[in-house]
Amino acid sequence: MGLERRLFRGMFDATEVVELRQTCFTPSRVYQPGKYIAGELPDIAFEMGLVDKLPPVRGNSAEIGYPEELDLDTESE
Repeated sequence: MGLERRLFRGMFDATEVVELRQTCFTPSRVYQPGKYIAGELPDIAFEMGLVDKLPPVRGNSAEIGYPEELDLDTESE
């Protein structure tokens, strides 16, 4: 019998980026697998064990942040 690891919402900071491993259906929305901020996901995703912590970032990739938004007002002439 395999062991299942479940992580509950209290283990995550509300602003922490986590990975949703499987599709999560709620009455109001369908959450596709991918990276989300923990505070954006419903409680059921944590209760069902669909959420995982992301591995720590190492080396030069720690310096990579979110891409900056395009500023359309400062186009070069």
